[in-house]
Amino acid sequence: MEAITTSNMIVLLLGLLMLAGALSTKISARVGVPAMVVFVGLGMLLGRFFYFDDAFITQLFGTMALIAILFEGGLNTSWPDVRPVLRSALSLATLGVAVTARVLGVLAHYLLGISWLEGMLFGSIVGSTDAAAVFAVIGGQSIRKSLAATITAESGLNDPTAIFLSILFIQLLTAPQTNLWSLGLFFLQQIGIGCVVGLVAGKAVVAIINRVRMQSSGLYPILTLACATVVYALTALLSGSGFLAVYIMAIIAGNSELVYRPAIFRFNEGFAWMMQIFMFVLLGWLVFPEQLTSLAAPGFSLAVLLMILARPVGVWVSLFRSEFSRREKIFISWAGLKGAVPILLGTYPLLA
Repeated sequence: MEAITTSNMIVLLLGLLMLAGALSTKISARVGVPAMVVFVGLGMLLGRFFYFDDAFITQLFGTMALIAILFEGGLNTSWPDVRPVLRSALSLATLGVAVTARVLGVLAHYLLGISWLEGMLFGSIVGSTDAAAVFAVIGGQSIRKSLAATITAESGLNDPTAIFLSILFIQLLTAPQTNLWSLGLFFLQQIGIGCVVGLVAGKAVVAIINRVRMQSSGLYPILTLACATVVYALTALLSGSGFLAVYIMAIIAGNSELVYRPAIFRFNEGFAWMMQIFMFVLLGWLVFPEQLTSLAAPGFSLAVLLMILARPVGVWVSLFRSEFSRREKIFISWAGLKGAVPILLGTYPLLA
């Protein structure tokens, strides 16, 4: 009887979290606060009543959530809009992330009094932008198409760079004898395999959806999401970037003719929102408010320096020869939103 009561309480808690998360989006829109901030706050509140500090579970669930969010974002990415700005997006996703991480690493070294390698690890973890945050904030805004396409494409393409840099400095910290050439090849392998698998999987998924006859139209959205999950896992097992493969696959699928297209898009939009709610609540659950007082000053200082110095330097260097105006580069700098990816990357050194 006690076990049944406990399971019912867990179900009630999950239901209340979904209800609070869904209703909070209305409140956040009115007060101008991004919804993910409210979700993190709900997680921190939950931590006052239930203790949780499992980085592995957080990383696992966060990975599953990012698959759904990246897939939904890719489905809604218009290739005709992205193609003209692809070079700028790729430059931001590679050179921009590397420069941002380097600048913030130097600042972290002096501000936090940590070693150079630890500073660079810190910069690498928070150097990338987050697809979930960017899709949620940029989507639906009246921004010039090329500008919005650059920012959203960057958020979907920069994960391999951030993951590579984070793994690089974790390896150098835990195993100083690590061969840098092998890590460089690993980076190229991540991008190469991710692109190839994504391109092949995109064509395959379109063929599967259009040719397989399911018993119910409601199974087609589940089929597409299952394909995205399998593609991520297979790419990762092949030592490629699973997130990149999922994003490329989704762009191809989203820009192709699909049966039951409206149902597939609506389902993935709703599912991505649900996963986003649970993901940010879970990430907020890892935060212990009583520890924030000692971390607030250096954390806030680094956040400000990231916004006004590190990210703008990365944007200006990577977009040096682009067609964007000075004001647009400033906007891109301030649209380098952080979110789930940097927090998930923060679990890497914990697990190492």
